[in-house]
Amino acid sequence: MFVQQLDPVADSLSLSALVAALPLFTVLALLGGVRMRAHYAGPIGLVVAALVAWLPYGMPVGQTLSSAAQGVLFGLFPIMWIVVNALWVYRMTVRTDHFDVLRRSFGGLSDDPRVQALVIAFCFGALLEALAGFGAPVAICSVMLVALGFDPVRAAVVALVANTAPVAFGAMATPVVTLAQVTGLPLDSVASVVGRQTPLLALVVPLLLVVIVDGRRGLRETWVPALACGIAFAIAQFTVSNYLSVQLADIAAALAGAAVLMAVPAARRPAEEPVRAAVLTGVRSDDLDHEDPRPEVLRAYAPYALIVAIFSIAQIGPVKDLFAKATRTFDWPFLDVAAPDGKPVGANVFSMPLIATGGTLVLVAGVATAAVLRVNAGDALREWGATVRELRHAILTVVSVLALAYVMNLSGQAATIGHFVAAAGAGLAFLSPVLGWFGVAVSGSDTSANALFGSLQVTAARESGLSADLLAAANSSGGVLGKMISPQNLAIACAAVGLKGREGDLLRKVLPWSVALLLVMCLIVVAQSSFLLGWMLP
Repeated sequence: MFVQQLDPVADSLSLSALVAALPLFTVLALLGGVRMRAHYAGPIGLVVAALVAWLPYGMPVGQTLSSAAQGVLFGLFPIMWIVVNALWVYRMTVRTDHFDVLRRSFGGLSDDPRVQALVIAFCFGALLEALAGFGAPVAICSVMLVALGFDPVRAAVVALVANTAPVAFGAMATPVVTLAQVTGLPLDSVASVVGRQTPLLALVVPLLLVVIVDGRRGLRETWVPALACGIAFAIAQFTVSNYLSVQLADIAAALAGAAVLMAVPAARRPAEEPVRAAVLTGVRSDDLDHEDPRPEVLRAYAPYALIVAIFSIAQIGPVKDLFAKATRTFDWPFLDVAAPDGKPVGANVFSMPLIATGGTLVLVAGVATAAVLRVNAGDALREWGATVRELRHAILTVVSVLALAYVMNLSGQAATIGHFVAAAGAGLAFLSPVLGWFGVAVSGSDTSANALFGSLQVTAARESGLSADLLAAANSSGGVLGKMISPQNLAIACAAVGLKGREGDLLRKVLPWSVALLLVMCLIVVAQSSFLLGWMLP
C-alpha cells in the first residue's frame, strides 16, 4: 500500500506545495506563455506530474502508471464517448442540410436582431453546448448570426458572451461529472450546488446580449423578452439539475428559454428599420427567404427531440434500475493507495456504467437520428469516423489532462496544495471561482479546469471549514466565465466568421464582461458561504 504524504519535501508544507504545483505551472506556462497547443502541453504536464509523484512523493512507478491509466480510461469513457457521439449527431444534420433548415427556421421566428441574438446565441447555443460543447456553440452560432446580417465582430462577441450559463452542464454534464469523479463527491450533490449558482448568471446574460447588440436602446426596448428568457432558462436549469437529470439540465433550460421568449408579444413585433440598419451591418445570406416544407422542418428539430425523449426514458425508475445493473465495478489493477490518515482512497475501486452513461444514450439517439434524416448506415459510420478524426486533438488533450489529475490526486500532490491554500480561510470562498476562471481561461475547457483544480478545492474547503460541495461547484461555475477569453475559443470564433488574426480585438471586447461576471459569481459564492445566501445550499 502506498500512503500519501502531505509534506514530503524537507517536512515543509509550503515547499511541498511548491513542488506539487509544478505540473500545473508547466501546463499553464506552456498554454499561456509559450502558446503551445493543448494536445502537446497536456502530455508534457503529465510527464512532470509522474516525475513529481515518483521522486519527492515516493509513489511506486507501477502505481503511478496505473493511476494515469485510470485517468486515461475515464477521459475516453465516459467523457469523450459523450462528446464524439453528440458531435456525430450534429454532423449528420449538416450532411443532410437539415442544419440549414434549422437556421432558416430560427431566422423566421423574429426579424428583430436583438431577439435573434437571444434565440440563436443564448437558447440554441445552450442546446449545442448541452450536446457537444468544446467550442461548437461559438463556431456554429456566430456563423448563423453572420448569415442573418450581423457584423462579424459583433456576432463573435455575442456568441462568446452567450456561451457562459450552460457550460457547466455542457456535453451532457461532462464538466460536473468530471468534477464529481476527481473529487469523490456525489454527482447529485455537486450538480445541485452548481444548479444554484449558474442559473443566477442566466438572469443577467440575456440582458447583456441585447446591450451588446444594440446598446442602451436594445436594453430599453427588449428587456422584457430578455428577462423572461433568462428567468425561464434559470428556473428550468435549477429544477432539472436538482430534481430530474443532470444530463438534461441545459437541454431543458434551452427549450424553456426559447419557448418563453417566443411567447412574449414584444419578441414577435417587427423591428423598426433604424434598429435593423444599425445592427445588421453585414452581408445577409441569400437562402434565408427560402421556405422549407413542414416535414423537413420537423426533421430538423427531430434529433434534439429524440435526445430529450431517450434521456427522459432513461430516468424512469425501472429503466434506471435496469441500466444500473449493467454497471461494472471492480478493483483497479496495480493500485493500492491510502490517504494520509491511512484510509484507502475511493479510486482503488473503479465503476464503469456501460449503458447508463450519456454517451451511450446519445449513440442510441444518433442511430434514431440517422433513420429519421434518412442517412444510410455506411454514411453514418463514415460521419462517426470523421467525427473522431476531427476531435483527435481534443481527445488527446482531455485524456492527458485527466491522467495528470489522477496522478496528482492519488500521489498526494493535490492534497498538499489544498492544505497549503486552506490558509486563506474564509477568503477561499471569494478565490475559488477565480481559480476555476483562470483554469478555463488557459485550458479552454471547464472539464479540464475541474480535473486540475477540483480535488484541490475540496481539500482546501475541508481544511478551512467551508463546504466542499460549495467550493467544488464554485470552481466549475467560475470557470464558465473564463471560456469567452480562452485563446482556443477566441481562435474558434475568429476562424468561424473570417476574422483570423484578430483574436486580440475580440479579447478586448469580451474581457470586461468576463471580469464583471466573475466578480458577480465570487460575491454569490461568498454570500452562499455565509448566512446571507447559505439557505440556498441543499
